[in-house]
Amino acid sequence: MASVCNTSSSTTTTLKTPFISSNTSLGSTPKPSQLFLHGKRNKTFKVSCKVSNGGDQNQNIETNSVDRRNVLLGLGGLYGVANAIPLAASATPIPSPDLKTCGRATISDGPLVPYTCCPPPMPTNFDTIPYYKFPSMTKLRIRSPAHAVDEEYIAKYNLAISRMKDLDKTEPLNPLGFKQQANIHCAYCNGAYIIGGKVLQVHNSWLFFPFHRWYLYFYERILGKLIDDPTFALPYWNWDHPKGMRLPPMFDREGTSIYDERRNQQVRNGTVMDLGSFGDKVQTTQLQLMSNNLTLMYRQMVTNAPCPLLFFGAPYVLGNNVEAPGTIENIPHIPVHIWAGTVRGSTFPNGDRSYGEDMGNFYSAGLDPVFYCHHGNVDRMWNEWKAIGGKRRDLSEKDWLNSEFFFYDENKKPYRVKVRDCLDTKKMGYDYAPMPTPWRNFKPKTKVSTGKVNTSSLPPVNEVFPLTKMDKVISFSINRPVSSRTQQEKNEQEEMLTFDNIKYDNRGYIRFDVFLNVDNNVNANELDKAEFAGSYTSLPHVHRVGENDHTATVTFQLAITELLEDIGLEDEDTIAVTLVPKKGGEGISIENVEIKLVDC
Repeated sequence: MASVCNTSSSTTTTLKTPFISSNTSLGSTPKPSQLFLHGKRNKTFKVSCKVSNGGDQNQNIETNSVDRRNVLLGLGGLYGVANAIPLAASATPIPSPDLKTCGRATISDGPLVPYTCCPPPMPTNFDTIPYYKFPSMTKLRIRSPAHAVDEEYIAKYNLAISRMKDLDKTEPLNPLGFKQQANIHCAYCNGAYIIGGKVLQVHNSWLFFPFHRWYLYFYERILGKLIDDPTFALPYWNWDHPKGMRLPPMFDREGTSIYDERRNQQVRNGTVMDLGSFGDKVQTTQLQLMSNNLTLMYRQMVTNAPCPLLFFGAPYVLGNNVEAPGTIENIPHIPVHIWAGTVRGSTFPNGDRSYGEDMGNFYSAGLDPVFYCHHGNVDRMWNEWKAIGGKRRDLSEKDWLNSEFFFYDENKKPYRVKVRDCLDTKKMGYDYAPMPTPWRNFKPKTKVSTGKVNTSSLPPVNEVFPLTKMDKVISFSINRPVSSRTQQEKNEQEEMLTFDNIKYDNRGYIRFDVFLNVDNNVNANELDKAEFAGSYTSLPHVHRVGENDHTATVTFQLAITELLEDIGLEDEDTIAVTLVPKKGGEGISIENVEIKLVDC
């Protein structure tokens, strides 16, 4: 069932919070006059997972790569895609990558990444690399919200990053260096690692959360080692709270170690972020934008993530063409990357030109210090999601728990790690300073319609679909498999609005929003309405060499049990659905739409 009990704060645990300014109110909401929007910008975000063997930059082995199709950035859970990959039929534990196969990554529609992402030094015998054991600790490292830290912390953070960058100059092959640490993300995302002849990819599946948790764990310990402070903790970008819905000010100081000249210049000076943005400015007020952000957080954390596979993403299968990321990986994870990253072809103050870097492309994201701050909050969402309750718990599948990654620790020693060992942050030696989570009580209650839309005035679903193009707002009626379900029935099965065989050209943006019980006059820029169900979005991406078909095929599902309760349609046999194209609608076709009951 999608509904959960609401609470007003994320935790009641008292933690000592280091370096938080005494004049900063963590829980206060800024006045609308303190916020402002910036100008319009249009961006693309393309990621490739192509590699070349060894030093031969021209030898392409992309035929062995996982075809990273249909990058879904929907506001709804991808339960349909997850169910399309039976656990027993496919997902086996992912072992640590064979480092000897590490090759070069490629920027989509651009040149090879101009450096290798492979980790130095290469272990002589990978089979002898031990599994990591947590060292003893006397106190937890406490990660604080970035917007609230004081000058002492900022100075210490800059010193740690500065020393990490100095290693690039004095020891360019030192695995603790800034660029080498950034290369970890490049190698695991852009196709440098091979397992069984298939490219390893840690995004768009259930590997996303545990990989990035381990990544930040070692990165944080390295920074602490460089400044001789074992208690040092990374900050987290608190974008799920109104006070954190801007670039943290400490990252906007030119000349400091944590400032990135290749960051999008339009996000500076307190610009309010849009957690659902994909490059275009939303034509709405500042207050509405923040309300939309909180609504997106509620939908992603609560409504559309009642089940583990919806939150974490589907099982990862080497060589499988299906991408099935979880709700938070889709939004706001990717939109924050795009918002802070740069437009391809941009000219920077130093005269350089960009290919969608640094945060704007997976291979280069780790070159911006704000990346680790961003993923600190992504990691925090894992804890917050489990705290909501219900069926929100860690996955129990052994194929997930036994998957492995490879990292160097702060002493330059190589280790293998397992997913099963990163489920409890306190056992790992760190925790998060508590912040209010207003999105937990931000269930949209305002209704667009005062009653039920007259479904008899709308065409039935079988007269609208197959749909050849979504070039305008489309409303239709659809029958439910059963109405007036009991609470027990809702607990056992989630009601899913299912879009079968969505097809579109995967070389461009697409996005459409989904509303229930509204007509085609709905204001789609106001997401904080009870009728807003979610969105489907895709980023441009490419195929393997030799493939000329650029058509993506996707099945997309939205959890609607909670929405039907909130709108008052539980007893209705037929409901109204409205699709609002936002980007690329003229190229979207949909074979069929139906409602299914799915085990959670």
